[in-house]
Amino acid sequence: MRSSLRHTDFFVRLCDVASNGHSINLCDGLLRVRAGSVQQHADGTLCLELELSPTANTFLAGHRIRLQVSSGAHPRFARNTGTGESQATQHTLVAADQEIFHDPEHPSTISLPILDHAVSAAPTRRGRRNRHATS
Repeated sequence: MRSSLRHTDFFVRLCDVASNGHSINLCDGLLRVRAGSVQQHADGTLCLELELSPTANTFLAGHRIRLQVSSGAHPRFARNTGTGESQATQHTLVAADQEIFHDPEHPSTISLPILDHAVSAAPTRRGRRNRHATS
């Protein structure tokens, strides 16, 4: 990733998208970058790791995984003015230009743990889930 500002936010949201295009937000996370808080490479890129809030989901057949990346999520998270000023006294807003890379020199990845298929989570008639080992 690369930003035009030294003080910026990167916000990531994981979504489940149905075949009809309906999208459901599953979890998200935000990383606030301050000048000197992360290593900047010679080309200005930043190697960042964003941790999303815990979640669980079964992606049904025909559904897709969407990863949204933006520079903030106000009012969910306090805005970042981009200036480095204190949040208590900030008054100047500066727009950030963000770049996301995905090439051999700057690979991007997402890691999603997968539940072992030996555990069944099939709903019962009452809507509760049965958990049992299968052979």
